[in-house]
Amino acid sequence: MKTISKFVLAITLLACITIGNAQKMQQEGVSIALDMKPILQMEITSPDQINFVFDKKSKYYSGIVKNAATIIKVTSTVKWDLYAVGRSKGTNPNGKTFWDQEESYGSTVNSVADIPLSLLEIKQNTSNSGANHKEARYTDYSQDFAEPFRSNGGNSLYVSENGTPSPPSINGKYIAGHAGVSDDINNGYMNSGSYISKNDQGNDFMYVMDYRILPGFPAVFPNAYNADATVAENIVSSAKASSVLVGGAAQSGDKAYAEPGTYTMNVQYVLLEDQ
Repeated sequence: MKTISKFVLAITLLACITIGNAQKMQQEGVSIALDMKPILQMEITSPDQINFVFDKKSKYYSGIVKNAATIIKVTSTVKWDLYAVGRSKGTNPNGKTFWDQEESYGSTVNSVADIPLSLLEIKQNTSNSGANHKEARYTDYSQDFAEPFRSNGGNSLYVSENGTPSPPSINGKYIAGHAGVSDDINNGYMNSGSYISKNDQGNDFMYVMDYRILPGFPAVFPNAYNADATVAENIVSSAKASSVLVGGAAQSGDKAYAEPGTYTMNVQYVLLEDQ
């Protein structure tokens, strides 16, 4: 019986081995591709229109501030810069560096309808950590708004000379990063990352923006300055420098003031790859 059992067991094992060796197999492959394209994305939370209504003398004197009116969030896989630029439709005869006058409440020989886009002041809650050089008098808009009656161009909005969205020069103000070539360590740029990051640099990808308009009385907008904050662009200075200001009189520039009316303009935020 033992011999028969061993014989049966041997046959069973041999049968299993034979079946295993006879198993058929076919192989097919599926190709997997990975394409990680660069990301340069900006999310903006803001009202469609931010209104400044000056209907009291005290408001002219002290100005109006709109706190946290715009929130900017950035996600990028490349080096980047961020800046703000003032734009208009250019409906006023003197060009696209002035607000568009939608309605006039009355003009006089000394009233000026061309009011500079640079009169708008902005303030960012997080300073610009990507400005590595010292050429700019103000590298960003992080300084506090100046006290009334103290003329200061530190928060004056950047406006290009021809009214286009072209970026500021190395002497201008950026919200993040700066002008220059990214391969040069002395020039400014922001590294890749996202506002959703939980590391200590998360604030470098989110900016809360305040706005202020300070007309003064009469309305001359003392804090309007050129791109590098070295030349005043207030109503009086502009009237003295130009003989073609709409409704203005260059010969009596000291008496010039902004013409009462409604005006519109646009703040354009530009996120670009630093190359």
